[in-house]
Amino acid sequence: MLHKGHKALIDKAIQAAGKKGKVFIGVAKGKLVQKKKFCIPFNIRVKKLRDYLEEKGDHKRVAIFPLVDKFGPAVYGEYDAIMASPESFQNAFDINRERKRLGKKQLKIIKIEFILAEDGKPISATRILNQEIDENGKSI
Repeated sequence: MLHKGHKALIDKAIQAAGKKGKVFIGVAKGKLVQKKKFCIPFNIRVKKLRDYLEEKGDHKRVAIFPLVDKFGPAVYGEYDAIMASPESFQNAFDINRERKRLGKKQLKIIKIEFILAEDGKPISATRILNQEIDENGKSI
């Protein structure tokens, strides 16, 4: 489910990377999504993401990879920063702790706040799939 909150996070990451920077986006797969009550298949989520990036003209600067654990390649890769929502903020600290343990440089953590729906609550895929709101946070 690629909703307004995801788009804001992606747009901020692309903006933070600058004109020449590269952005890596992890899409949850396997154990990370098995716990979810509803889950759109991985290949469909990746296609929607690619379509959005192509529409914006940013598809050549973005690499998409499957995220099968809470760290993904962020622990080992040569990156400068990591974007985090309030939901993933603690995980960004955990990634930096693991990077430090491995002797790698710390990532700059860039926090983006939740994008709120019309009702003042965060937009989320769960709320959309429960038909409380649409992908833009409007009440249904």
